[in-house]
Amino acid sequence: MEASIMHANYFAGLAQYDYLGSAYKINDSTTLGLSVIRFGVDNIPNTLNLIDANGNVNYDRITYFSIADYAFLFSFGKKLKIPGLSVGGSLKLIYRQQGKFAQAYGFGFDLGARFTKNKWQFGAVLRDASSSFNIWVFNTEMFEQAFIQTNNELPENSVEITLPKLLLGAARNFKINNKLYALVEIDLDFHFDGAHNSLIKFDPVSIEPHIGFEFRYLKNIFLRGGVNGFQLTDNIDAQQTLMLQPSAGIGFSYHNISFDYALTDIGDLTVAPYSHIFSLKYCFNL
Repeated sequence: MEASIMHANYFAGLAQYDYLGSAYKINDSTTLGLSVIRFGVDNIPNTLNLIDANGNVNYDRITYFSIADYAFLFSFGKKLKIPGLSVGGSLKLIYRQQGKFAQAYGFGFDLGARFTKNKWQFGAVLRDASSSFNIWVFNTEMFEQAFIQTNNELPENSVEITLPKLLLGAARNFKINNKLYALVEIDLDFHFDGAHNSLIKFDPVSIEPHIGFEFRYLKNIFLRGGVNGFQLTDNIDAQQTLMLQPSAGIGFSYHNISFDYALTDIGDLTVAPYSHIFSLKYCFNL
């Protein structure tokens, strides 16, 4: 059995991304997993009541709230009789909270497969395979008066649909010498909603590439790097500029415990601030 935790300090501390997961090996071919994810922005000022009934500004009336998404994943993986081929899937239960103003409840499915042949690995994930559905419920009495005074349209209870996304990846291992190994990987994310500013676009399909590498010394020390977030953006001169997001990380493994760290957006090449990502994994030798 393995257990792992991850904390990401996203966008220079603006958002927090936390993950807790475990996997249990039933037999040589079957594994079950459970994961809990939280992504949120905390301590957001609520200024709806900043001005009292007499028209005075009173900062003591400011309160704070959080906007957070929670996901609970129940996963299943199995090796098939075909050598090197494994398949799996996840059931996702979703809860989204925007302070006391709105909540959403949702669900979805992910499906995946991996094939390993000699030094090659291939993977495919169909995320939100059946589309994911989130039912939004708004507590309009919390903000109705402020919205009417500022000529804002009141939101209505609705269903948000997330369309499927296909992720494809390929990686190859290289042996440099008896102690040093390398792995090179390329991934392609296929979006079908026509709403992504990806580098490769065929309306309504857009393709987002990712490139990564890893150097491994024995089984203990790892050096990693990669580039993603490829986008063509218009600058102030109305000319298109290629934006990308490089990342780098290190990892250490000793017996049953592994630690990894990554830093994103090195060199500040995108408008998104940098992010720190920490993860820790422990393997229980039951």
